[in-house]
Amino acid sequence: MSFSQALSGLNSQSQKLGTIGNNIANSQTVGFKGSNVQFSDVFANSKVGLGTRVSAVLQNFSEGNVESTNRNLDLAVAGEGFFRYMDTSGEVVYSRNGQLSMTSDGNLINAQGFQIMGYGLNAAGQVQVGGQPQPLNVSAEELDASATTRVGTTLNLDARKVIGDDLSTVEAVDSTGNPAMIDYHYSNNFTVYDSLGNPRNITVYYEKTAANDWTARMTLDGTTLDDGAGNVTEFSVQFDNNGKLINGAGSVNANGAIAGVSFAANDYLGGEPEDLTFDLNLAGTTQFGNTSTVSSLTQNGYTSGTLVGITINEDGTIMRNYSNEQSRPAGQVALVSFRNPEGLTPAGDNVWRASNESGQELVGAPGSGLLGSIVSGAVETSNVDMARELVSMIVAQRAYQANSQTIKTQDELLQTAINLR
Repeated sequence: MSFSQALSGLNSQSQKLGTIGNNIANSQTVGFKGSNVQFSDVFANSKVGLGTRVSAVLQNFSEGNVESTNRNLDLAVAGEGFFRYMDTSGEVVYSRNGQLSMTSDGNLINAQGFQIMGYGLNAAGQVQVGGQPQPLNVSAEELDASATTRVGTTLNLDARKVIGDDLSTVEAVDSTGNPAMIDYHYSNNFTVYDSLGNPRNITVYYEKTAANDWTARMTLDGTTLDDGAGNVTEFSVQFDNNGKLINGAGSVNANGAIAGVSFAANDYLGGEPEDLTFDLNLAGTTQFGNTSTVSSLTQNGYTSGTLVGITINEDGTIMRNYSNEQSRPAGQVALVSFRNPEGLTPAGDNVWRASNESGQELVGAPGSGLLGSIVSGAVETSNVDMARELVSMIVAQRAYQANSQTIKTQDELLQTAINLR
């Protein structure tokens, strides 16, 4: 028995206690991965060994729990993958911590100022997946207004209405400012937008003129759609004997659409916006013996909007949300996987760097291949198991005490030998 064996035990257990202490200290660190110590014996030429040593300290890359924070810029990875960051020196690092904030110039950074990386937009404003990820930026530019070009409405027109009976009348004006009287059994209205983003009210008046035929007339802000000669332009909505919409002369087309409804800007909108032209689609409209009602209504125009916030989808797409209730993509967060994650080199600040042992990065969009998905409004907690660490600490402490006892015993034997006469 020698002092060196016990000293090697003390040193090894001290390192294990240090590793356990580090794990416990980071039990509340978002995205932290705990480490385990592996021991090996020291080779000797005799059957009596020379003690022990720490052969490796391995990181445990098992997933931590995903904990909700309800903060849009907190991200967690559900499954495999690392966030890709550019640090302040321009080098690429990797982390499981997705706690982000947005700077005044739109950069998405973590607490250390590292910019998260991903895919930008192409010329059409869509995410361009592929190539080398770049630092992501969410510009605060306003969203320009867009004129309505399509309106879709589905309604039921009451088949019980009697031709020429129970009519209502509205007084509109034509393009010359003269009164234009419109009779109708049912009307519905909706908002469209001109090229300047101004909201305009469209009203469609439906009058039953035959057993399965209704005549429809439109007004824009109370002004009729006419042919320029004071005649109100109208179209026919026709149904079969089962109350289903059909095509007919002077009516909607085979898809239930009326193409090119146009209001001249100079006549109706003060001459500032462009002419307002849109397609009206009545697909799915019916004539049943129930109260006339609208079941759905959509249109694709909107006024201008300012940025009010961002959201991040599970595929990593960053959406800019505007005050006009529109959303547009700003980019897509990329994820990275490695052949051997345990080979990554810790770099502090809860990030890692690639190494020869980890292999080259494999970059992709969240949800593609073996990569996990993004959970927005959540973080991945540390994967440290406190109960296990406390038990390991007790075991290491006992092993340390045992090695200390070995030194004490060796010292007593040596003292006995010295005292021999």
